[in-house]
Amino acid sequence: MSRLAKYGTGVGLAAIHLGALAAFVPALFRMSDLVVAAILAYLTGVLGVTLCYHRVLTHRSLRLRKPIEYLFALFGTLALQGDPLRWVATHRKHHAYADREGDPHSISLGFRWAHVDWLYRQNVAIPTPDEIARYAPDLYADPFYRTLAYIGLPLQFVLAAVLFLAGGWAWVVWGVFVRLVFSYHSTWFVNSAAHMLGYRTYRTNDQSTNCWWVAALAFGEGWHNNHHAFPFSARHGLRWFEIDVTWWHVKALELLRLADRVRLPSRLMQRRLAYANVRSLGASLAAARGDKVRADGTGMYTGAARRPTRSTA
Repeated sequence: MSRLAKYGTGVGLAAIHLGALAAFVPALFRMSDLVVAAILAYLTGVLGVTLCYHRVLTHRSLRLRKPIEYLFALFGTLALQGDPLRWVATHRKHHAYADREGDPHSISLGFRWAHVDWLYRQNVAIPTPDEIARYAPDLYADPFYRTLAYIGLPLQFVLAAVLFLAGGWAWVVWGVFVRLVFSYHSTWFVNSAAHMLGYRTYRTNDQSTNCWWVAALAFGEGWHNNHHAFPFSARHGLRWFEIDVTWWHVKALELLRLADRVRLPSRLMQRRLAYANVRSLGASLAAARGDKVRADGTGMYTGAARRPTRSTA
């Protein structure tokens, strides 16, 4: 990443967070402002990023009718987390090297790195053309997604202009800045907190966890250990109490015949990966971290893993 791109990312994120602080100005808060933010967060976050970018485009957990897929992908670009090509390539690379050298946002480099710092580092946040060709060749072959790679940021300014004309600065603050901050941290907590906090149901070669409050913020994405165990699954909340709002949307779309080829892990697959007891849970998680686990099987850590080298460019 060039110095301009590196600092441009930092300035951009800082400006968005500062803009969101304007929501505390009493004159810029009405109930209609909150409604606008909620609707746009739903369209861009739930339908755009969580459902389309992640479960449809990245993992092919289900198939949407093409017009619906394209519409939801367009919504996703307004979340300003990157176009589908770069988002999908980055996430597929994460799964290929989860919590190891090569993972763009490995938790082994610490919470802050996994949460946001990775966005500023060379050859990490922005996949190269070769990486896109390697990790997202299916999307690159589609002219629609190649086009979206160039229009995401301009679309955000168009949306801001429409919001200003319809509701003044209050709608811009809530419909753009507050919405983006919520969307960013909901996604970032999946990369950070859902690799540190919570419980593990399945044996995986990473540190992914099931974290209920991340699942609440990210509409089901916080059941992250389930997801890393079965990346192909359209459903992340696999137990009765693991509420997965995005999965409800999958079922609704399937019922409306707008989605098909919904993929789920069998009960046999789930049993094979499930932990037999607490001792194996603690030992396996500690082994993934490189820690020493207490002999009582509680999973408490007594030593920290050696972290891979961090890029400073």
